[in-house]
Amino acid sequence: MDDAVRAREAAREALSDIEPDALRVALDERLDAASLTPAVLTFVSARAVEPNVDLNGMATRAAGVQLIYEGLRLTRLLAHDEPWTHLESSEEDTEADLDILAADVLVSRGFYLLARTEAADHAVETVRAFGRDQTRLRSAPEDDRAVLDRNLEVNICTLVVVAGTTAVGSPPPAALVEYAAGLAKTQDGCLPPAAETVSEATVERIAALYQGGAGDDPVTSTADR
Repeated sequence: MDDAVRAREAAREALSDIEPDALRVALDERLDAASLTPAVLTFVSARAVEPNVDLNGMATRAAGVQLIYEGLRLTRLLAHDEPWTHLESSEEDTEADLDILAADVLVSRGFYLLARTEAADHAVETVRAFGRDQTRLRSAPEDDRAVLDRNLEVNICTLVVVAGTTAVGSPPPAALVEYAAGLAKTQDGCLPPAAETVSEATVERIAALYQGGAGDDPVTSTADR
């Protein structure tokens, strides 16, 4: 079983008690279509510290990061194109309501999975930073809007290395955090599938940066930068 499958199964388990059924089906469909890049990078970050990391424990952390990203990504989509402004049927109205509920559930369950971990505070700051960016975006010049939007992926990728490394070792050094942020900055919009993002070179670079900076002052919070 690969990392993406483990994380997706852990995320589904975290959502298994959600009701009504229509909402749970909507959540499952979003997970089926999701890029699992955040989850896979969480595993990679943990293995940079400990190659024989406990896979079950890491799946829970990876799922937490993934759920937060999916929830915020859906929130961003709804903020950019509010469905309630151009509804043509009661069915579309129901779908729009399910989407906003799904976004809330995804983020809250992601928080729940990370609540007792060293990444909890960073997860909170990631969501706060997202809210600030979306507020600023409303009045920002056109040239600044893409950068503010992309901050979600940047902050999620830094949350990834915090969640991964602290599972088995110390928080990530600044060089690793910068590298993770850089991975997001090379993308245009949402993170693509893990197969396109996480290469052998990516895995080796993350391990080298962690081992090379293990004695440096760790970085545990970057969402406000």
